[in-house]
Amino acid sequence: MNLLRPLTLAVALATSMVASAQVAVIVNPANANSISDNDISRAFLGKLKTFADGQSIKAVNTKANSASRVEFEKLVLKKSPAQVKAYWSKRLFTGKGKPLQELASDQAVIDLVASTPNAIGYIDASSATSAVKVIKTL
Repeated sequence: MNLLRPLTLAVALATSMVASAQVAVIVNPANANSISDNDISRAFLGKLKTFADGQSIKAVNTKANSASRVEFEKLVLKKSPAQVKAYWSKRLFTGKGKPLQELASDQAVIDLVASTPNAIGYIDASSATSAVKVIKTL
């Protein structure tokens, strides 16, 4: 029984370290639009449809429950993963929108954003490359 406490503490510590990864919000390098923190949130909630220049926004998520997604949802959307899931379920049910495309890895997000001029995504900041432009680090 006493052996479980150190193990539980170690798991909790490791989880908190993973969940606090730095997140980079990225766009295509050709994207010259400026976007506020509020607009980033609105884009990922399906409420902001276009950049200032009129291009439609293609926001993409990383896989569910990844450290960068949990951190992004907490810091930018101000929601837990369960709240985000409920939000999109409601929007889908009411016909107001469908959940964003979900990509399997940071590299998949980088590849899509690098090849799509109007895309916006987020990744672990340590994964950022010159193929994309970092517009915000969390």
